[in-house]
Amino acid sequence: MNTFKKVSTVFFIMALVLGMTSCKKESSPTTGWNYNDAKNGGFEVAPFEEQATGPGLVFIEGGTFVMGQMEEDVMKDWNNTPRRVSVASFYMDECEISNVDYLEYLYWLERVFIPQDLKVVYDNAVPDENVWRDRLGYNEPDVEYYFRHPAYRHYPVVGVSWLQATNYAAWRTDRVNEKILADRGYVEYAETPTAEGYFNTDAYLTYETYEAEGQKRLRYISSGEYRNVKMEDGILLPKYRLPTEAEWEYAAYGLIGNTLNERVLERKVYPWNGQQLRTEDKKYYGNYMTNIRRGRGDYMGIASSLNDAGFKTKEVYSDWPNDYGLYQMAGNVAEWVMDVYRQSSHDDVTEYNPFRGNYFETKQLLEDGTVAERDSVGRIPMVPVSDFKNDRRRNYRAADNKNYLDGDWQSLQDMDSWTNATTNTEATEQMYRKSSNNYEYSLVSDQARVYKGGSWRDIPYWSAPGSRRYMDEDESTDYIGFRCAMARVGAQTQGKKAKKIK
Repeated sequence: MNTFKKVSTVFFIMALVLGMTSCKKESSPTTGWNYNDAKNGGFEVAPFEEQATGPGLVFIEGGTFVMGQMEEDVMKDWNNTPRRVSVASFYMDECEISNVDYLEYLYWLERVFIPQDLKVVYDNAVPDENVWRDRLGYNEPDVEYYFRHPAYRHYPVVGVSWLQATNYAAWRTDRVNEKILADRGYVEYAETPTAEGYFNTDAYLTYETYEAEGQKRLRYISSGEYRNVKMEDGILLPKYRLPTEAEWEYAAYGLIGNTLNERVLERKVYPWNGQQLRTEDKKYYGNYMTNIRRGRGDYMGIASSLNDAGFKTKEVYSDWPNDYGLYQMAGNVAEWVMDVYRQSSHDDVTEYNPFRGNYFETKQLLEDGTVAERDSVGRIPMVPVSDFKNDRRRNYRAADNKNYLDGDWQSLQDMDSWTNATTNTEATEQMYRKSSNNYEYSLVSDQARVYKGGSWRDIPYWSAPGSRRYMDEDESTDYIGFRCAMARVGAQTQGKKAKKIK
């Protein structure tokens, strides 16, 4: 009995200590002031564990890898020389964006913009269904049925330009964050959303008087006044976007399955091990690993024994995923990435998160210093950063850095007074501007965007993640689709909280 009393006393003391500890306010290690305490001003620090994984995404743990061509450059493009780079951890869609995903987007645009005489917004988002047409082939059934018939519901959307894919990603960001807030009761779904009033993440974070009030709202600790959710609360997710070329290539290789103690035991040519295109899985032995053109005139095999069974595209979850769990990174459809194309990008870009295509913008401000109101399509007006305000910066000065150090007039000395332009900027624009001038100086412009991976139309060469091609950002085809990515904020590993080393 005495032992029982002693044990009970010990547990009571421990519970009391834990209770007192839990009631104690967390304080600043540098000032000693309490967080979340109205008595000293009410500086708020919200509880946070780690970034949640957004809908449809897979966590990609970053690291270093050799980016570039992993096999002979038979095309002689010399546009992806191998070099070692590092990529930060990020998230990527498990599969390509499907027709039903994109139809959901169009339905929302139709519901919001057409009633307000802004049908042009909807029209600009509709895929080009005529990309299936061939002057010497019969593809009219695909023109009529591929995008909208339920039989193709889970097939990858095609006929989408880089610009359309980028707009879809921005829309998806808003809908995902709107649902997060609605599920918590901070906003309500609008029964009839308007072009000026629909939920927009940037607008919600910018305008404190956001009108989409829900059943409940957060309050400032100091004043008790209502407020919107802030980025500091850790509730909203970062933006969906297209992946960079480096991110896409890193994720496609999936080298995480070939590493041991910080060593890559076997490099890859394709998203799977080995240099063969057929699986070694005994259950499916001999089947193609992805949906590509097998040879001249052979797109899917022989009747009664179809191999990849993909006459054109296939469902986005078909075939084998790579070691990150990503589907169709080598075939089905090629995919848009964010980068502007330059042949020499491998020599120019940085070795940490390499990317060409930066165009730095900031919110438009009125004369009184407040942010301008939302534009006709509901977005905050953006303007290029000012060269004047950034003339003392070391990391950048101009807003447009798409053609930075790429060999144009502004990158080199103008030895021959190229085109006799009056200014450096004018010469650069003439060199890389898509226009109706009498002379076309290059097929590569600031509108040329990279797309990666093989497709149902391609030979195996393009299935290697190191290969790269380009197309103008306002064009589309029947073999290019896309998937989205998202930045990982905070810890580069998932589920592992950093501990203080003593």
